[in-house]
This record gives sequence, C-alpha cells and structure tokens, in this order.
Amino acid sequence: MPTLNKKRMALTRGRKLPAPAGPHLVRLRIALTAFFAMDGFLFAGWVVRIPAIKAQTGAGAGALGLALLGVSAGAVAFMMITGRLCRRFGSAAVTTASAAAMALSIVLPPLTHSATTLGLVLLVFGAAYGSLNVAMNSAAVDLISALRRPVMPSFHAAFSLGGMLGAGLGGLIAGSLSPTVHLLLLAAIGLLVTAVAGRALRAHRIPAVPERLPATEGAPPRGAGHGRRLVLVFGLIALCTAYGEGAMADWGALHLSQDLAAGPGTAAAGYAVFALAMTVGRLTGTTVVQRFGAARALIAGGTTATAGLLLGALAPTAWTACAGFAVAGLGLANIFPIAIARAGEAGGPEGVAVASTVGYGGMLLGPPAIGFLAEAVGLPVALTTLALLAAVAAGIAYATRGAHHSGHP
Repeated sequence: MPTLNKKRMALTRGRKLPAPAGPHLVRLRIALTAFFAMDGFLFAGWVVRIPAIKAQTGAGAGALGLALLGVSAGAVAFMMITGRLCRRFGSAAVTTASAAAMALSIVLPPLTHSATTLGLVLLVFGAAYGSLNVAMNSAAVDLISALRRPVMPSFHAAFSLGGMLGAGLGGLIAGSLSPTVHLLLLAAIGLLVTAVAGRALRAHRIPAVPERLPATEGAPPRGAGHGRRLVLVFGLIALCTAYGEGAMADWGALHLSQDLAAGPGTAAAGYAVFALAMTVGRLTGTTVVQRFGAARALIAGGTTATAGLLLGALAPTAWTACAGFAVAGLGLANIFPIAIARAGEAGGPEGVAVASTVGYGGMLLGPPAIGFLAEAVGLPVALTTLALLAAVAAGIAYATRGAHHSGHP
C-alpha cells in the first residue's frame, strides 16, 4: 500500500487538482441549479399554452407571429443591460430580481384579448427571461471559477429537465385548467423557488473571481482587446449551434411528417429524442470537459452534430432521421453552455451578455431562415444548413483552440 500511495503521489505531483468544494459552494450550486430548472419550467409552461391564448386573442397566424416576437425583442434588449447591472449590483442580486420578474410576468399573457396587447406584455416577459438568463449564467461563471470544475453543462441540463417537466405538466393539465389558472400556479411556484434559492444566494456569497482564472493559469496575459475578440468568437459558436436548436424545435416534426410520411406519434418522437439526447449530453458534459478540455469538447460536439443533422435532414426513412436527431442532440448539448462559460471567463458579465445576445440571435434566425429556404429548395435541403453551421462552429473552435485552452488534459 505505501508503494501504491507513492505512485499516486508521483502521478499527481506537479498537477494542480481541483480544490474540494466547501459546503457553502455546494449550497450555491444547488441554488443556481434551482434557478436554471425554474427558468426552463416556466418558459415551457408558457409555450404549451400559446394555442389557447391565440384562440383567446383571436389573432391570426401572422399577428400571433408578430406578437411572439415580443419575447425575443424584450430578451435581446435587456441582455446587454443585464451585464452592466451584474457588474454594479452583483449577479446573485440580479438573478433573484429577474427570476421574480419572470414569475410575475408569466401571468400577464392570458389576461390579454388582442394580439397588440399580447405583444406588449410579451416584451415584459421577454425582458425578464433574457435578464435572468444572463444573470444566472454570470453567477454560474463566477461559481465555476471558485469550484475549479467546468460544471456549466450541469446547469443547462437542469434547464432542459425543467423544460421537459414544464411541458409535460402543461400537457397534462391543459384540458382541465384555464391558461389563467395554470400560469398563476406556475407564477406561485416560481416565486417560491426564487424566495428559497435567492435566500441561499444572499446567505452564501459567490467568491470574487480572480483576474487570472484557474482555467487559464499558465497562459500568457491577455489584453482587453483580446478578451473582447474571444467573447465574439464564443458568441459566434453559440449562434451557430443555437440556430440548429431553434430550427429543430420548429421544423423537425414537420420534416418527419411532410417529407418522410411519419405519423403524428413518430413526428413528435423526433423532437422528443433530440431533447432527451441533449439532456443526457448535458448531464455528462462536466465529465467530458474535465477529461478532454473545452476546446476538444467543442470540436467533437460540432463534428458529431454535423453528422447527426446531415443524417436527420437527408435520411430516407423517419426512424433513421430520428436516429440522426438523437446524434445531433448529443453533439449540440454542451456547445452553447461551454461557449457561454468561456465568454464569461474572457469578459465577465458583459462577456456573458454579448455571447448570449449573439447566440440568442441564432435561435431567432433559425426558424424563419429555414422557412424561406424551404420554400425555395425544399425542407430537407434547407435543414442541411443546420449541419453546415454546426460544422462552422467546430471549425471556429478548432481554429481558436490555442486561445481558449481549458487547462484540462
């Protein structure tokens, strides 16, 4: 046994191992995980009630589309502002305030009776949603630095799990509860989570982030200009993959039913396996990044997503396409969380805000771009652009791999 211990010491000598997380850091991680899960839960709960709210407002498809842009417009507008607020008041305080605002604003849509009013209240909901996403990701970046472990994928896994739970619950109770009662219930749950998790964030302050992060120790000093360029690089990577995530949600089921003659159950299964694969990928993401490093994880994820998306778009049968969607979900799972985490390391809360805004732009561009291309060249060919952008993300990660070395073997 003494010989074995000596061998272990020799293997670990010269390597700086992650410091064990103290109880307060564990509590902070649990609290932040709760915020991510709540974010996905509330947003999915709102999405499943869109058809009922559409009928209530009497809006046509075009008017509803314009109203739904309110969520995107509000989110993008407040993302950049939130970065500055996090610098001034702290990411924990802004996370708590944004979560409360999102929980309160989710009760507004079912109170509207016109598309115009719906669009206005969705601006408020979108602002809270975008602000919460930037603030909690900024808090997560600070906590990751203190933990010295790349745990960002686990937070985004909580978001995915919350979304699956919110959609499932919404589907179950949609027939028995009105949108007003349903979203009021979600608001109460959101405020309860915010009160409990927010108290934990205030009681256990996130340690200050050092100027030289553990993940980049040993790297040459970087100027502000270099940091800004890195933030934009990671934002572009996030955009390329968010484009695919957004388009898959809107066009995957239609591709299966329209182009591959799939029944309703199989068409629904396409996005379900994609979402499930993303969740599984994010649950294992921390281990992947620790073992292979952020750069390799980004390159491998982009390459895997490219193959899966090509298979999904060009497969001759519905079940083969579903297999492609599952592979794509595994590949895309950790690219966005890693990109946001690295942007935060390079630029702090403003870096998270910039990368999130650029990445969110991809999620907005994806669905309409696919629609225009589908009219011109057909949906299967249009969906190959998802694979193209995933390949671009992998290429960018490969080209800049030396600039964002993660410090892990």
